[in-house]
Amino acid sequence: MTQPIDLSAALASFERIWSPRVVATVNDYDVRVAKTKGEHVWHVHNDTDEFFLVLDGQLRIALREEAGEREVVLDRGSLFVVPRGVFHKPSSPAGASVLVVEPSGTLSVGDEHDEVPDHVDVTVGHPLAGDAR
Repeated sequence: MTQPIDLSAALASFERIWSPRVVATVNDYDVRVAKTKGEHVWHVHNDTDEFFLVLDGQLRIALREEAGEREVVLDRGSLFVVPRGVFHKPSSPAGASVLVVEPSGTLSVGDEHDEVPDHVDVTVGHPLAGDAR
């Protein structure tokens, strides 16, 4: 990567929800952007944390922890790290744009997950269209 990335242009380059695009790689980590709307799927990443930053809209993340279930609400500009080994389910009733950081090759539905609905893309991230760079 030798040029700045315009995140607005990156997000405008695709329509599909829950289908992240890799905008940069830092060491062995992907920086991905995604559009969200509705519910993702309950899943867990056994060996890595997952970083979320809300660029626009609101993202909710339900968590299954030892003390029980809870939900965090992330408004624009908020970030949250889901610890490794914690089942979680992102959702966004009205839609949101998010930036996610996780190790390259990490599946969007984690290591274990519930049945994946058709609107959720099972991927390690798609390349970003060239015109967004």
